[in-house]
Parts: sequence; structure tokens; C-alpha cells
Amino acid sequence: MALRTLDTLGSLAGKRVIVRADLNVPLKDAVITDDGRVRATLPTLNALINDGARVVVCSHLGRPDGAPDAKYSLAPVAQRLSELLGKPVAFARDTVGESAHEAVAALEDGDVAVIENLRFNPGETAKDEAERRAFAGQLAELGDALVSDGFGVVHRKQASVYELAELLPSAAGLLIAAELDVLDRLTENPERPYTVVLGGSKVSDKLGVISHLLPRVDRLLIGGGMLFTFLAAQGHKVGSSLLEADQLDTVRDYMRRAEESGVELVLPTDVVVASAFGADADHVVTRADAIEGTPFGASGLGLDIGPDTAARFAELVRGSKTVFWNGPMGVFELAPFAAGTKAVAQALTEVDGLSVVGGGDSAAAVRQLGFADDRFGHISTGGGASLEFLEGKKLPGLEVLGWQ
Repeated sequence: MALRTLDTLGSLAGKRVIVRADLNVPLKDAVITDDGRVRATLPTLNALINDGARVVVCSHLGRPDGAPDAKYSLAPVAQRLSELLGKPVAFARDTVGESAHEAVAALEDGDVAVIENLRFNPGETAKDEAERRAFAGQLAELGDALVSDGFGVVHRKQASVYELAELLPSAAGLLIAAELDVLDRLTENPERPYTVVLGGSKVSDKLGVISHLLPRVDRLLIGGGMLFTFLAAQGHKVGSSLLEADQLDTVRDYMRRAEESGVELVLPTDVVVASAFGADADHVVTRADAIEGTPFGASGLGLDIGPDTAARFAELVRGSKTVFWNGPMGVFELAPFAAGTKAVAQALTEVDGLSVVGGGDSAAAVRQLGFADDRFGHISTGGGASLEFLEGKKLPGLEVLGWQ
């Protein structure tokens, strides 16, 4: 059975349509610092508004542990959504209580309301199916149909993602359809050369992706904190850099498999090593096999790929027809250690083909470094969901919508 999309729901004029979005945006002092996920919902919301639906937007934000917590309120998100849509957006102060029912009852055709953080109710993430289904039943009272458009949560069996989709006529929104189209292109007959760039802090976070993609890619570029486990697996000392000693044998196996399958596994030849973790720390560039030969000795801390590696990675990315990038190359939040990430991001904007930024930290990095979203082929909102898809796992939030 194929994924159910918006057109399978027919006309939604006058219908109350619950949109399960992923509006889990970063906040600082109740101000959104990256509204990418809010903007990603706009195509679906505008389609529903133009169809005359009465739109009820719901989402989680943070981890409030099943109880109301003001610092995780969706109120700033509702305000930003109003600005982006160019129209008033009502905000309910609860999820399924009096305020939510009043906000939904007041909607006219084409209006939008946002209900409060789903995770203020313990039923949203409960391990007990009956508890989740009970909460989903309360949510279902607010709508006549469900449009699931939060790709970042489709790997979770949660009340608003799974059980609610069983209780109401349901379909995927435009964002989920777009994400699946891109991810399918990354796994089924990608245009070559196909390069995957992996970074971030831990190898253990990427084990499934590496294993599943190795037979499919031409090149695998390794940066970020995970690179030091690869260097250690080659027998190099890495000072005080991040190291997952329990993954050394796994990494050696990946290197062996890459060689046997003709995949070019590219590791850094130079790194930026600092005396401590901080923007004002002393730092030097050194060969990747000479980290403990710096003035900092065994206390040296690798915080970015070096300039030679950044240039090499950028060259390989630019020469590819398909590129998937997940995880920054260094501690991009600190200016002295952002150059590697910036070089890879710039190269992705120059790819003559499909370039995909794999959500989460990578998406935050490109925006913080000043790159506009439209300079990339696609910026995934998926994060963990994207990775699980690329690992070949079944995602319950997609299966309930008919995806096989």
C-alpha cells in the first residue's frame, strides 16, 4: 500500500484538520533561535488554509516530562507562525482541555489554531499503548481528519503520531512526502558519484547508517568527534579528544568492509587541536597522526578537521552528483573551530546534483554560519528519523500512513 497523501482525504473545506507538525525549535529566553522547522510546515498549512480547512496545529517541544512547564510552551511558536502566515493564529493554553476546545470551536474556514505542547500530557509518550490511545482519543475530539507532517517524530510510536492516525482519516502532509522523496533518492539508484559525509560527536550514533550505506556509496568522509575513534582504530594516539574505545573493533570492521567493497573511506589528514574546550583556548593545526606531538601533549583536544582536510572534503563533495551530509565537522558553535563545517557547507551549495543536509546539528550549523536554506537541495527536518530511515528501519509513523 502506498503512502496516503493529502489528495486522498478529498476536499477538507469546513473540516477540522489536526496537523501533527514538528515544531520542536530551539528557544532562548522564550525566543526562537532557529525557525527552520516552523517554516518547513508552511506549504502544508497554506494548502489546507487555501482548501478552507479549519487547521489545528499540534506539536511537542523539548522534554517536559508529561507536565506543564512554561519554558516549553508553544506560545512563541504560535506567534512566529502567525508572522509567517501573515494572519492571526489562535493559541490554546492546554492540549485537550477547555482552552483547546474553545479555540477549535471558534475557528472559521481557513483559520489556524495551535494547541499547547503535546508532551504536557503523559499520554503522548507513554509506554503503555492503552494510555497513548486514551490521549489520542481526546485529541481526536478536536478534529475530523489528521495530516501527519512532523517527519522528525515518525520514528516514534507516540499518541499523536501513531494512535491518532488510526482513529481519524489520516494522510501525510507535503513535508513528509518531500522528505521521503529525497531519502528514497539517497537509497535507491542514486546518481553517482555518491558521497556521504558523516560528522558529529559519536560513532555509535551513526553505526546503523554506516552499515546500511556502505554498499551503496562511492565515498564516505569522516569528520567531527567521531573521526578520533577512526584514527585510534588505525593505531594513532588522539590525546584527550573524544574517543569511543568500545567501538574500535566495529570501526576496524567498517574500514575492512569499505576496502573490500571499493568504497573510498576518507579520513582527515590534519586536525585542529586545542589546549581546552573554549573559544579562547590556544590551538594549533597538526597532522592527524601527530596529535600528541603538539605543545599540549596528551591533554590536546581535537575540535575540528584541519584546513588541508577541509579542502579535500570540499573537493570531493563538489565533484559528486549525490551528497548526504549529517553531523558537523567540528565544534562549529565556537568560531575558531567552525572552518571545517563551513567548508563542507559551502561545497554542498556548489554540487551539480542532489545535496542533502541531514537535519539536526547540521541544519543548525549551516544557518548559524550564514547559509540560506535555498542554497541546498534539501535540508531535512528529520534528524533521528532520517538516520533510522537510512538505516533501513521501519518507522511506525509512516507505516500507519500506508508506507511500506
